Amino acid sequence: MEATAPQFQAPAGTIIGWRAEGGVLRATGIRYARAGRFRPPVAEPVAQAPILATALAPACPQAADPLLDEVLRNLFAGIRYDEDCLRLSITLPADVRPDEQLPVLVWVHGGSYVTGAGDLPIYDPTMLVREQRVVFVAVTYRIGLLGFLGSAAGTPPNLGLLDLREALRWVQRNIAAFGGDPAGVTLLGHSSGGDAIAHLMIAEGSAGLFRRAILHSSPLGLAPRRQAMSRAMVAAAGTFPADAPVGEVLAREARVVQAAQGFGLKSGMPFGTQYGAYPLPSEAAAGPAWAAVAPQVDVLIGATSQETKFFALASPRFRWIPGVPLLGPLLSRLLVGLSSRLIYQQPAVEFARRHARAGGRAYAFTIDYQPLGSDFGGAHTIDLPLLLGTPASWAATPLLGQERWADVAAAGRAVRQLWADFARSGELPARTALPGVLRLHRVS
Repeated sequence: MEATAPQFQAPAGTIIGWRAEGGVLRATGIRYARAGRFRPPVAEPVAQAPILATALAPACPQAADPLLDEVLRNLFAGIRYDEDCLRLSITLPADVRPDEQLPVLVWVHGGSYVTGAGDLPIYDPTMLVREQRVVFVAVTYRIGLLGFLGSAAGTPPNLGLLDLREALRWVQRNIAAFGGDPAGVTLLGHSSGGDAIAHLMIAEGSAGLFRRAILHSSPLGLAPRRQAMSRAMVAAAGTFPADAPVGEVLAREARVVQAAQGFGLKSGMPFGTQYGAYPLPSEAAAGPAWAAVAPQVDVLIGATSQETKFFALASPRFRWIPGVPLLGPLLSRLLVGLSSRLIYQQPAVEFARRHARAGGRAYAFTIDYQPLGSDFGGAHTIDLPLLLGTPASWAATPLLGQERWADVAAAGRAVRQLWADFARSGELPARTALPGVLRLHRVS
């Protein structure tokens, strides 16, 4: 351990972090809870010995996703897998003062509830933390069959959501030791991570754990009317011996996904939160629940301009469409436009309008950014490098085409400023236009 390793005296115990490049301090892989397989999380007790927080958080075990490997490349470089994955990692400015109370951004990763981890290299928050003087917390939680499928008679549903709630409780207790303001916590989520945040807003026991929410590309159009699909998935999952190897669980997951086919668009993201199961209300009560919490949570929500182009180009199920003689390109544009509106864009607008009507502060945005020479254009995930990552983590991705990292970082600078301003106060200009990058407006 380096002699000058930073130490943080927190209620959780003495936490020993590390000095990272780029003018930031990090404390990584901190356990916030423990959980037996298919059991709710239990908060981690106060540590009697110093907590060495110098290794990245492990990812929840998950099946390989060839689609992600093809588009994002080396996504899990340096990350190991472990069921003991209920960890969080904190990044803060190296020159934070003892008297500072910086805004806190809690990152909830996406991945359709079946892939991802909080500490993936493309989520490196150094640029955002250094520029905007925020404290960044990345959470890793259970996903897939381990975290997001269950029934009243078997595995509890929504375990991954309970993990996230437990992480937020840890943040409330401990983040002041890292220069963060526990009263100024903003949740920041992408894709299924944004969907999870939307549902944390109405989850029992979540009140007061965060003040603001930023939801990127949340597939809210896939959330309703999932009960029949979930029942088919539970039946396909069956039961497991208590000591079944995790590989057996992952192998069963493919069968579960297959059982979800035939349920329309929502089968594209078969795992997810389940209404009417703790800690969520019934689906009929969800709308009123969101309206009830609106005055307590500021919301910034939006999507990219061509969300589903990511899947249209990357998935073998859809890749053939542009090649259809004469009509292929037109058909592809129509399908991308329609599916993007149904799954991401229109539900985001409706969410913001309901929030504003109920007395909450809401802003809606569209990411227009399209990298030079990229076939993906304004596809799903193109917003991520505007906020997070490094030249190395994004260098090999076809998503960015021929765009230089310096130009990506420059395009995102004003976005990072806006997002940090929202985290600081919940207030943004009534209308903002960053040509070729972003459109944003307050919803009334």
